[in-house]
Amino acid sequence: MQTFITPWRGVAAAFALNGMLLGSWASRVPAVQAAHGLEEARLGLLLLFMGLGALGSFAMAGRLSDRLGAVGVTRGLALAYLVSLPLLALAPGQVLLGAALLFFGMAHGAMDVSMNSWGTEVEASLGRPVMSGFHAMWSLGAGAGAGLGFAATAAELPVAVHFALAALLALLLLGPFLMVPWRSERRQAQGGTPVFALPRGPLVAVGLIALASGLGEGATADWSAIYLSDVAGTSASLATLGYAAFSVSMVAMRLCTDRLVGRFGAAAVARAAGLTAATGILLVVLPGPWGLAMAGFLLMGLGYAPLYPLAFSRAAAEPGAAPGQAIAAVATLGYGSILLGPPVIGAVAGLTSLRTAFLLVGVAALMAAALAPMLERRARPLARAA
Repeated sequence: MQTFITPWRGVAAAFALNGMLLGSWASRVPAVQAAHGLEEARLGLLLLFMGLGALGSFAMAGRLSDRLGAVGVTRGLALAYLVSLPLLALAPGQVLLGAALLFFGMAHGAMDVSMNSWGTEVEASLGRPVMSGFHAMWSLGAGAGAGLGFAATAAELPVAVHFALAALLALLLLGPFLMVPWRSERRQAQGGTPVFALPRGPLVAVGLIALASGLGEGATADWSAIYLSDVAGTSASLATLGYAAFSVSMVAMRLCTDRLVGRFGAAAVARAAGLTAATGILLVVLPGPWGLAMAGFLLMGLGYAPLYPLAFSRAAAEPGAAPGQAIAAVATLGYGSILLGPPVIGAVAGLTSLRTAFLLVGVAALMAAALAPMLERRARPLARAA
């Protein structure tokens, strides 16, 4: 059993667990909305608590990962995250639902930082790029969580029962892998913990690459269906396929990215990724049949897939910076753009058009391609198996 539960599988399980719980929640948002009688505006406000909870947790999670060790912090946060999911269904009113969403977002975001920090340790120990594979496991976990939600909805399971079973299943299937023997390096924190971690020096460019990636992911998740239906003129059912094409191509590319980075280097892969994403956006905004826009969303998934994991790997390798805090700083820009980007796109679309808004997302993708040389990693040993 010990030979089967390897450090790589331990980190992969952490990513899958994180995605599985988020996918479970996302699949039942309509049921929670109906249970509380929420209008769209009120639901959006409550969901903002989840995003703010995640953003506010990054700096503390990075500092704790450096001070206490990323592996131990990941295990503790995984337990908190498992507990937070059922609490979303048990909240009796909107105020407590907002508090539960804040806690859920904090656990999700903090674990995102700590497990990425642990992942960079395993990557350094293996001596080859593996971070994109971890992110692919997150996407697969999110898909599995959504699938469980579909099954629970079809079986007419109450949300509380569904969330409790999802948390228990994640604990039983993935929890044992998190206990793989591993000793993280600990670093003494310097100074106080900021409310929000922000990149400095060379990490500003790395953070901007994460921002461009998050902007593309957020734009596709929130606006692809609207674009295909209102601009490209597709039916409501076909409009849902834009994000599906984006997601499938993203998972496929993340499963291949580590091998590509090992052969061509992080900078070359990131440059090609940014140009591919920008090309996809160009296909989306060009007038033509809806299939052209679908091909564009597929290319966007291929392009954006490598950028976020490569940014995390590079952040952890920054000389003179504690890995946890460096990852937290990059995550703030990346996650912040996912959270705040879609409303900005809506505002730009209101002033101009949705085509113009997507073109601005394409400009950010070109920026990521231009900054790609900043992603060349400077390897340093971080930790080893216990």
